[in-house]
Amino acid sequence: MFKQRVVFVHGAGPFGAAAWLRQHGMALTYDALFLRRHGFDPVAEPVESSFSVDTAIILRSLADDGRGAAGGHVVAHAEGAIAAMMAAVERPELVYSLTLVEPACLSLTAELPATAAHRALMQPLFDVRHQLSDEDFQREFVRRMFAADLQEPATPEEKRSARRLRLQAPSWEAPLHIVPGVPTMVLTGGWEPLYEEIAGYLQETGALHRIAAGGHRPQDSAEGDRAIRSFIADVGRSRSVQAS
Repeated sequence: MFKQRVVFVHGAGPFGAAAWLRQHGMALTYDALFLRRHGFDPVAEPVESSFSVDTAIILRSLADDGRGAAGGHVVAHAEGAIAAMMAAVERPELVYSLTLVEPACLSLTAELPATAAHRALMQPLFDVRHQLSDEDFQREFVRRMFAADLQEPATPEEKRSARRLRLQAPSWEAPLHIVPGVPTMVLTGGWEPLYEEIAGYLQETGALHRIAAGGHRPQDSAEGDRAIRSFIADVGRSRSVQAS
């Protein structure tokens, strides 16, 4: 039986399948791909992030690679939502639906108060990120973003993770200024005004907005997982009806 493809795009933390623990089982129903964004590799040294390369990775994953059809649903978290939206703007016919989890699409809401306040807080740190060590940047990033302290990275993977974070381009620099015309759901954790502001903006442009427990990772909650699965299933059924 033909399975619709679902492409999962991680944020700045865990990557690949490790970023979508509750969604692994969707591979039973869908052709599920858990992507790795540019610079995210379990062994290779991290490199500077690239919105355009990430977009190309997503579009390649939606191509007809012998499965008989091109396109699929895209589920993206945090910084990964930027490239997901850019892919949908560039090739809307390939993106059946967008599920954006705590999307860091700050370039869309640059003039709104929570986004402006966030940028004022974080930009001075990003301005000097190439003068800071990986550990110092990560510690200050977590303190400013989550008002929390962080232990020094000890393992090789923790140190690579700290470097990846420092090499991420600021979200407000993304060349994303229009919203794609595809079925979209925004899932937020209801904990941070920044993400609620972005969700509100997208809701005004036609997106659904759902809130679930889980802070910055609502996809890890049972409620958030149900919202993701239900939205994709609803869009998938609608496409099947239209095609019949």
